[in-house]
Amino acid sequence: MILPITLTMAGAAALIAVWLSARVIAKRVAGKVSIGDGGDPALLARMRAHANYTETTPFVLILIGVVELATGTQLWLWAVGGVFLLARIAHALGMDRPAPNPFRMIGMLVTLTVMIGLGGYAAAIPYLAPAALDSGAQVIDVG
Repeated sequence: MILPITLTMAGAAALIAVWLSARVIAKRVAGKVSIGDGGDPALLARMRAHANYTETTPFVLILIGVVELATGTQLWLWAVGGVFLLARIAHALGMDRPAPNPFRMIGMLVTLTVMIGLGGYAAAIPYLAPAALDSGAQVIDVG
């Protein structure tokens, strides 16, 4: 079974991860820092943006995948995945700016909202259609 939303979001997420890594590398080269942050706050901010991305993105991709498996390919799931990726870009760009910063704040708020929403929905799916699950029928709709 092909999961178009999950595949698309995972591919886009990988490209964003490469971009975030390249931003860290550029700061390392400019500051001649090979390990750690070298006391450079800008490098530390980019490292944290990259680390925060890798801390949150796998959960969202897994949730998108299991929700897509359970409910099928749906327009709202495309939108949630796209909004999540845009929020991660906003967060990374916000990390380059002094606080308070709306990009960083909105990026994290959207990220956490998506995680809570997808997590809650994924946990509820088995209980939303108990009759179908009890009969052994598959609840997957790939339409």
